[in-house]
Amino acid sequence: MIVTCKMNLKKYTHILMIPLLLLAGTLTAYSQILHPNKWSYELSSYDFEEGDEIDLIFKATIEEGWYLYSSDFDPDLGPKVTEFIFEENPSFELIGGIRPINPSKSYDEIFEGDYTYFREQGEFRQTIKVLNKNLVFSGLVDYQVCTDIDGRCIPFEDDFSSSDFGLAAVEQETTEETLVVEPVEEEKPEDKSLWGFMLFAFVTGLVALLTPCVFPMIPMTVTFFLKENENGGNGVRKALIFGGSIVFIFTVLGMLTAVIFGADALNQLATHWFPNVLVFIIFFVFALSFLGLFEITLPSAFVNKMDQQSERGGLAGVFFMAFTLALVSFSCTFPIVGSVLVLSTQGQFIKPIMGMLAFSLAFALPFTLFAIFPDWLKKIPKSGGWLNSVKVVLGLLELALGLKFLSIADQAYHWGILDREVYLALWIVIFSMLGLYLLGKIRLPHDSKVKYVSVGRLILAILTFAFVVYMIPGMWGAPLKALAGYLPPISSQDFNLASVQSGGSGDQQNLCETPKYADMLHFPHGLQGYFDYDQAISCAREQKKPLFIDFTGHGCVNCREMEARVWSDPAVMQRLSEDFVLVALYVDDRTTLPEEDWYTSGYDNKVKKTIGRQNADFQITRYNTNAQPYYVILDADENVVIQPKAYDLSIESFTSFLDEAKKRYEAGKHL
Repeated sequence: MIVTCKMNLKKYTHILMIPLLLLAGTLTAYSQILHPNKWSYELSSYDFEEGDEIDLIFKATIEEGWYLYSSDFDPDLGPKVTEFIFEENPSFELIGGIRPINPSKSYDEIFEGDYTYFREQGEFRQTIKVLNKNLVFSGLVDYQVCTDIDGRCIPFEDDFSSSDFGLAAVEQETTEETLVVEPVEEEKPEDKSLWGFMLFAFVTGLVALLTPCVFPMIPMTVTFFLKENENGGNGVRKALIFGGSIVFIFTVLGMLTAVIFGADALNQLATHWFPNVLVFIIFFVFALSFLGLFEITLPSAFVNKMDQQSERGGLAGVFFMAFTLALVSFSCTFPIVGSVLVLSTQGQFIKPIMGMLAFSLAFALPFTLFAIFPDWLKKIPKSGGWLNSVKVVLGLLELALGLKFLSIADQAYHWGILDREVYLALWIVIFSMLGLYLLGKIRLPHDSKVKYVSVGRLILAILTFAFVVYMIPGMWGAPLKALAGYLPPISSQDFNLASVQSGGSGDQQNLCETPKYADMLHFPHGLQGYFDYDQAISCAREQKKPLFIDFTGHGCVNCREMEARVWSDPAVMQRLSEDFVLVALYVDDRTTLPEEDWYTSGYDNKVKKTIGRQNADFQITRYNTNAQPYYVILDADENVVIQPKAYDLSIESFTSFLDEAKKRYEAGKHL
C-alpha cells in the first residue's frame, strides 16, 4: 500500500525562511550603509541686528554604542577630529574657532595620546558676527564616528546651510575660498580608571612614609599616644583623631586644587605646552632636591607657630599636631604630593580630591595602627642611611617620569627635541644609574657607605637592569608594548631597523610597478602594496594572486589596532606578504586629485575630488558599506572570494580568513 503525504508548502514557507533570513543577516551585517549620527541646528538668538554676535549651535544625536570624535585634541594624533568648514560670505564673520561643549576624555593606547569624544549627545558652537541682517552661511562638517561593539569607524562629510538653522533661504554668492575652523590643538587626558589612580595615590602615600623626613616621626609620634594611655588618657581615640586629621588636611588640599583651578584649568595644566614644560621643570627641581643638591623647606617661623598650637590640649591640639607633622615632612612629601596632584589633573573635579584621600589614608595608616598595636613598633627597622637611599631612588624616578610631560608638549607642537630614541636613551641612562646606585657603585653626598648589598637591594637592581635590557631594542625600533603609554610614538623614531629590513628588495616581489602615492602613504610593518585600486587589480591579475583590499583611514583607531595586534603576528605577516597583492584604500585622505580625475557620485550626486572621497564612494557603491576597517578579497574578475571581514582581534580568526580566501581563489570559487 502506498501512502501519499501532502504538505502545504505555503503554510510552512515562513518556517523554512527563518534560517535563510538569519544567514542573510549574518552575511550582510557589515554590508550596509550606516549613519549613526544625526545633526540638528539652531541659533543662540533669532533676534539679531547688524554688529551682533551670535552662536551657531550644532547638536549631534549619536546612536547607542557609537561615539563621535570631538574637535579639541591634537589633529596629528591619529583619530579624525571634527572640523567645520564655512564658505566665505559677506553677511558674517567668524569669531574664534569651533567650541565643543563638555566632551569626554580618553587615552588611546594605539596612537599613544589623548583625545575627546561624545556619546549619545554632542554639541559644538561657533560664534559669528552678523555683518548683514540677511544672514546667509553654508558649509560642511567633516567628522568620524566609531563603535566599541565591533570596532568599526566611519568618516562623514555632511552639508549645512542657514536654512537648516531656521533662517529664510536667501540666494548667496560665494567664493571658491573656504574658511576652515581649525580644531583647537589641545590634548585631553583620560580618566582611564579612578580606582586605578587611587591605588597609585595610595602606594605613593606608603612610599612617602619611607622618606627621611617622615619615617623617624612614626615612633616619636606613636610614643606620645602610648604615654597618653599610660597616664589614663584615651591615647587610641586621640590616635584615630590624629590619623583622621591627616586625612582631612591632605584631602582639603586636593579639594582646594579642584575648586581653585576647576576642570578647565586642570585640563590646560595637563595639555597645553607651557604648563607641561613648567611641570617638567618642577619634577626636575624636585628630583634634584631628592638627590641632595638642595632642600626645599617651609619658613621655620611658620612651622614653629604650628608646633606651638599642637601643644594645646584636647582635640584641637591633636589636629595641630597632625598639621605640624604635615609641615615638618614638607620637604620630602611635597614632591610626592605635587606629583599626585599633577597626575590628577585629568579634567575632572573629583580626581584631585580622591587622589589625596587615598594618599592620606596610606600616610596616616601606620600612625594609627602603631598606636593601637604598640608591639609592632619593636619590629620596624631603625632609621638610618637607607632612608636617604629611598630618597635618591625617588629622585631618579621623578627625573624619568618628568620627561613624559616634556614629551607631551614636544609631540603636540612638533618641536622634535624628544623623539622616541632620545627619550629611550635618557630612560636607559637614568635606570642604569639607578641600578648602579642600588649596587652601591654610585654614592651621593648624603649617602652612607654601602658595606654590602642586601638581598632586597640586589633584587631591585636585577629588576632595574632587566628593565634597561628590555628598553635597549627600542633604540632600533622594537615596539616595547609594555611602555606604549609612556613613550613617544614609534613614527617619531629616525631609525627603525624592522622597517629597513622588511622594506628590502626581497619584499618587492608583490609589486609590479612603483605604487602611486607611496611618498605619502605607507603600509605597516614594512609590508609592500598599492594605494590605488586600478594599479593593484592589474598587478593581482599579472601575478595571479588574490587582491587584498584594506579599506582604512588615517584617523581609524581600530584600523591601527588591527595592524598593531593582528597584522604584526608573523603568521599573518607571512600570508599577507606572500599570498596576496595588497591595496590600502584610505577613505579619509584629503589629497586633491587632478581635475580630470574628478567625478560625480551616483550615490549622493556629489563631486568626488580627493583620494579619500573617491575611495569612500568606491566602498559604498561597490560593497554597500561605509565602515572601517573592512577587508575584501577579490579574484582576477573582481569577484568577492570570501565574505569580507571587519574588526576582529583574533589572530586565529584572521589567519583562517586569509587561508580560506586563498583556498577558494585557487579553486576558482567566489560568492
